[in-house]
Amino acid sequence: MARVRDAATVILKARVVLPMRGPPLDGGWVALARGRIVALGRRSPPGPTQDLGNAIILPGLVNAHTHLEFSDLVEPLSAEAGLPGWIRRVVALRRGRPVDHGDAVRRAIVSGLQESAACGVTALGEIATAVLPDLHRLPGPRIRVYREVIGLSDAAAAASLAAAGRDLDRLTAAGVPVGVSPHAPYSVDRHLGREILAHGRRRGLPAAMHLGESGVEAAFLTNGTGPFRELFEELGVWPTPQPRLLPAEEWISQLARGPRGIVVHGTFLGTSFEDRSLARLARHRNRLCVAVCPRTTRLLSGSAPPVARYLDAGIRVAIGTDSRASNPDLSVLSECRTLVDAGACSPAEAVRMATVDAAWAIAFERRSGILAPGRPADIAILRPVSPNDDPFAAAIDPATRVDATFRGGRLIAGSIG
Repeated sequence: MARVRDAATVILKARVVLPMRGPPLDGGWVALARGRIVALGRRSPPGPTQDLGNAIILPGLVNAHTHLEFSDLVEPLSAEAGLPGWIRRVVALRRGRPVDHGDAVRRAIVSGLQESAACGVTALGEIATAVLPDLHRLPGPRIRVYREVIGLSDAAAAASLAAAGRDLDRLTAAGVPVGVSPHAPYSVDRHLGREILAHGRRRGLPAAMHLGESGVEAAFLTNGTGPFRELFEELGVWPTPQPRLLPAEEWISQLARGPRGIVVHGTFLGTSFEDRSLARLARHRNRLCVAVCPRTTRLLSGSAPPVARYLDAGIRVAIGTDSRASNPDLSVLSECRTLVDAGACSPAEAVRMATVDAAWAIAFERRSGILAPGRPADIAILRPVSPNDDPFAAAIDPATRVDATFRGGRLIAGSIG
């Protein structure tokens, strides 16, 4: 097998190369040296070449949104009773974990990184409620860690904010790219959410927030009643006095004050004339994007993400997998296929969402998402089985397998023979 991390240049040739900057390269090749791409082209490589045959070379996939702590689950949790019911099961899962909770979470995260690499992922945006001390040393994809905060009472908000600050300091000192994440408008008091976003702005950090996940979310934010209120009272976290909550459009404006922001899911944003969320997102599209997780959305709402609505408004869309608590696996290509099968976008658009746009979403656009000279050699090699003249359609075909994944020129999953 070629050792692409060696000083000598290695040239990989395939039936097609998808640089994602410019058109596909039929009979294309990519030259690698010292962990970086040094050249790419078509037909006549400038030296000895390893011919991969009927393969597709494309940038390593980027998972814009995931929660790796649940990667040890064999199957998704039930979404009976919608998002509030699913959250009830997530909380029960967390509360029921063993005494060695930290070790269990670490094993799950390591498993999630390994699975992601095997699925062709070389970078991901991880939402974390707690931080592993050795996260920066774990093998696998590049990670941007969005430290999540949750809290409805003043006491819970203060504790969450203090813990997040400590974790961000520790990760930054270890050289881990970080971000901030107020969880959702139904779980974050407005003071806590504004404080963590302000903390992120002072440090120049990107942010992510779940918005518009459920059809009952907007009513709860307006009057504080319904399934969310019942859930929080049952869990013993509904405070007195009642928390001060903000609607989705206000959080969009808050996110837009930072250098980069992700609206996660966004399934129920901009669905009525009175909802100004879509207009605000479009107004700030130079800083904000939407990360959709198609199979999670299908589980929690019974529908596909409204991707066409965002694309028509000129809003960038990225793809994530969420977690194994809401998904059968961590395959970004399966998420792409779900969107295409739903008629939400073309195969080429879906692959772009999983590379170029997802890299932009997590502020990794200078190191991930495209193949170009000088970039890190983050590469996925796919092996189609079924004949297809469209390389993008071939990439997301369910019969196509991931042969190998390279991060910075180092093999992190599979092999190339």
